[in-house]
Amino acid sequence: MSLAKTTQLPYYAVIFSSLRSDVEEDYGLTSDRMMELAQQQPGFLGVEHARDQIGITVSYWQDLAAIKNWKEQAEHQIAQKLGKEKWYTSYRIRICKVEHEYGSPA
Repeated sequence: MSLAKTTQLPYYAVIFSSLRSDVEEDYGLTSDRMMELAQQQPGFLGVEHARDQIGITVSYWQDLAAIKNWKEQAEHQIAQKLGKEKWYTSYRIRICKVEHEYGSPA
């Protein structure tokens, strides 16, 4: 695993924070498929995620139009509906404009 390569500023980050339910049915397969599909979307820059008690997925996008197109993608809409109905007890989505970044190694 590596950190997302986000070199063209500014760009946008979508932060998806979630608390899972006890339902496991199809969650892993759907999650893997969403990662696969997101990477195929125009304007997708990368993704980072972690899960302990709270799940956090940060996806990076070229612009707001790319984020909107991903939200409206047909298979993603089905996954969103299933998430609301059975996989998440609570979630938040935050969209941020990234104007500066730094880190190591460069």
